[in-house]
Amino acid sequence: MRKFLAVLKREYIQRVRAKMFIVSTILLPVVMSLFGLVPAIILSIDAGGPMRVAVMDQTGKMYARLEEALASEETPEATDRGNPGPEMAGRAFKLEQVTSIGPDAAAQRSQLDERLRAKQLDGYLILPPDFMDHSRAEFFNNNPGDVLSRRILQRALNRAVREQRLVEAQVDPKTRQGLFQSVELESVKIGATGEERDSGGSFILVFAVGFIMYLAILMYGQIILGAVIEEKETRIAEILFSSVKPFTLMMGKLVGVSLVALTQLAIWATAFSVFALYGVNLLASRGMKMTSIPGIPFAHYVYFALFFLLGYFIYATIYALVGSMVTTTQEGGQLAMPIILILVVSFYLFLPVSRSPDSSFSFWVSMIPFTSPVAMLVRIVTQTPPFWQIALSLIIGFGTVILIMWIASRIYRVGMLMYGKRASIPEALRWARQA
Repeated sequence: MRKFLAVLKREYIQRVRAKMFIVSTILLPVVMSLFGLVPAIILSIDAGGPMRVAVMDQTGKMYARLEEALASEETPEATDRGNPGPEMAGRAFKLEQVTSIGPDAAAQRSQLDERLRAKQLDGYLILPPDFMDHSRAEFFNNNPGDVLSRRILQRALNRAVREQRLVEAQVDPKTRQGLFQSVELESVKIGATGEERDSGGSFILVFAVGFIMYLAILMYGQIILGAVIEEKETRIAEILFSSVKPFTLMMGKLVGVSLVALTQLAIWATAFSVFALYGVNLLASRGMKMTSIPGIPFAHYVYFALFFLLGYFIYATIYALVGSMVTTTQEGGQLAMPIILILVVSFYLFLPVSRSPDSSFSFWVSMIPFTSPVAMLVRIVTQTPPFWQIALSLIIGFGTVILIMWIASRIYRVGMLMYGKRASIPEALRWARQA
């Protein structure tokens, strides 16, 4: 035990004190926050002012409706309904009515073309006389790449034509307003304790746990692999094995590097918690609209932590197993690619498991150690399975971790003394049986 702690302490302190650890601990939250803030800031930039659009309404009754529809798109209520206004695309609209009657229409269109070429307009819209019947309009502009503005204009046109058709059908204003009211669908879960309002917070947390698991494995898997083959590259294995058993050495390296990963994740989690407790209230007091953190049962947090640790250590031990078979880090990087692919496949199981959490398929994929960290979490937040299934999944998973670690240590014992040749799978199996 004393030698195991000595190896663990060396691996942990050496890596925590490294400059890269300190830089990545500080830099990654900053980068992640920039990914959230920079797109919002860019979209809010008014790069060219309002979009100047001339409307040639040959129906004689759609211009006012279109103006009202665009105005309603810009209101905060429209944004709250999940229907973002033009300002979300970085541009509002400034409409101009152009009257067109009979043979004057061709001359008016020529003038509009001239104004468009002279950049006095950003575009012009033609609503033909049969627009109410066929719902076909033409929009001329010099920037066909401005897809967002075109979609906003099309959405406003749809709303305007529906409104006008209701007016012509002599539907009163109160009824028209009710017809355009959005539907809010609230999900209610019938659990063992009765009805539970589902805010989607548990599903969000499942995605967060899965993403953090993927990130941790991607960041620290190669470090674990490199730590395992470190002595093989420096050729001091013979000296180490005279005083430390292979299993103790390998286990100390795996746990030491894993504690480094968990330390970094704990720092990030603490920073996020402080922001959630104080930063959200501060931003809300400045007038920014912030979404409240959804309520999640405490038991779910416990399950999330356990299955995160399970997922991390399963794939970390596989990296250690690969490291015991190869002679260089480059070879290990090539063999490690399937590990990430297995993890990605477990994310693809999210949809079938969430649709039928009680099916035989969902049960078995939540028992397979390589897919259970994600599949079982999805089952827990949809229809929580019996406790014995959750416990069985954890027992199988952590038992698999111990088994892989035992096999890896036996391969490691022989592989550390061999140089210049990567072990094949049959050779690795033979080493595991004979060591």
